[in-house]
Amino acid sequence: MRDEQQPDVRLGNELQVNLIELKKADRLELNSGSLRFWIEFLEHWQSLVQMVDIPYEPVKKAMERLKMISADDEERRLAFVRQRAMHDEATLLKEAREGGFEQGIEKGIEQGIEKGIEQGIEKGIAQGVEKGRQVQMRETALNLISMNVLTDAQIAQASGLSESEVMTLRDDGKH
Repeated sequence: MRDEQQPDVRLGNELQVNLIELKKADRLELNSGSLRFWIEFLEHWQSLVQMVDIPYEPVKKAMERLKMISADDEERRLAFVRQRAMHDEATLLKEAREGGFEQGIEKGIEQGIEKGIEQGIEKGIAQGVEKGRQVQMRETALNLISMNVLTDAQIAQASGLSESEVMTLRDDGKH
């Protein structure tokens, strides 16, 4: 595993990442060990009395570094600037993500409307063509019926209608 911002730093057997919610750390029931010492440090770093008892060297180094940073005005200012920069970066990323999401929704709606209109036009044309074909078939059948020369079966074959439709047209014409 590698750090994104520092690709030369590898996470391996000596360096590992543990994610623990401090409020739930007591549930782990860790009596000792490096993880327990780090949890103690993160929970009680402001209490020098509790920090003195921790024998784990990396935690002691972290405590010393924290003391040094806290004592030096310039170090505190730099820590504040780093913290603010991280907060600003997180805010910018959140705003960019939300803006991108909104843009995506708008573009999706736009494309959906365009596609719907295209499909509506195609469907309307198809329905219009079918309706026109039906009208033409009925007119042809009515013309052939009025000539009174062909049978209903022949008219159905010539017009494209079914025999029952031709019979219905003939009956409607008699009334």
